[in-house]
Amino acid sequence: MLPIAGLIIMAAIGIVLWLRRKPIDASEIERLRRAYLNKIGRIVEGQILEISENPLPSDDAKHHPSSAKTSNATLAAPTNGTQRLIYYTYSISGVTYETAQDVTGLEERLHLKRAAVGQTASVKYDPSNPSNSILLADDWSGLH
Repeated sequence: MLPIAGLIIMAAIGIVLWLRRKPIDASEIERLRRAYLNKIGRIVEGQILEISENPLPSDDAKHHPSSAKTSNATLAAPTNGTQRLIYYTYSISGVTYETAQDVTGLEERLHLKRAAVGQTASVKYDPSNPSNSILLADDWSGLH
């Protein structure tokens, strides 16, 4: 009886820990998506359509990567509470895709000062789902 009681207690503890685990936030899901596409993505030429900065809703501003304070005041990153989007287009097998990527938090490492509307860029996409693509990742930039 003692081994069965021990297994029941271990199972109960496991269930409680599993239910109390910390949920993955949206910025972590996006970071994992960028890492996956950077690893398996094929490269195609695309073009930047627009670069925009939008204010974040007040409840998202405190959870977004852009809300982290930086010590270097000379960076070209947007101000706190601002979301930066790059809209771009690319074609694969005769199908043209237009999409946007939230690059908030990636500005410092990837020198977005050199990005301009109409500029060609390399786009990494998922060969099994070509609409899933990135222009920038944590350690890769498609900007020329």
